[in-house]
Amino acid sequence: MRMRKKKHLEERLEACAPVMLKMQNQNEHANDPLDDELFFDSMKVFGNNNPLHLEVGCGKGSFILELARRNPDINYVAVEKTPNVLVTGAEALMESGIKNVRFCLGQVFRPHTVERLYLNFSCPFPKETYARHRLTHTRFLEIYKQVMKPGSEIHQKTDNQRLFEFSIEHFSKNGFAMKNV
Repeated sequence: MRMRKKKHLEERLEACAPVMLKMQNQNEHANDPLDDELFFDSMKVFGNNNPLHLEVGCGKGSFILELARRNPDINYVAVEKTPNVLVTGAEALMESGIKNVRFCLGQVFRPHTVERLYLNFSCPFPKETYARHRLTHTRFLEIYKQVMKPGSEIHQKTDNQRLFEFSIEHFSKNGFAMKNV
């Protein structure tokens, strides 16, 4: 079931601008080397170089907000592709006063900058024809490898048995060591 578009979505997102990162369009620069200004910069955004953790598919943001509240010495970026969902988390962040989280609809990260990546209850895309949309598909794992520091971890949670099995297979095929399975 699809979520209805929230009323005044554009205005609400604009009101959350202080906690939102502007989306960088990699496609515009696909044939050019990326300009340094296009990359996320922790120092510019947070004013520090604390470790960076990334949640992909953050939904309404409750997980990342609680994590940030408990760990003020870690910077968090929460990525969500659906503005209709993301606005709820951004508004909650604005009210909370938490300073170490930003929400974004898409961002370019420098290689080897992310220390931990979270994939919490991602859409399992149950049809096999949609397998490449799963966040643990090889095409995403290759992106994660580029942005993650050596020795970094991916923390995944799912309640879908088929996605779990798919993920184990793809992590293994792509050279990821697994623990706490």
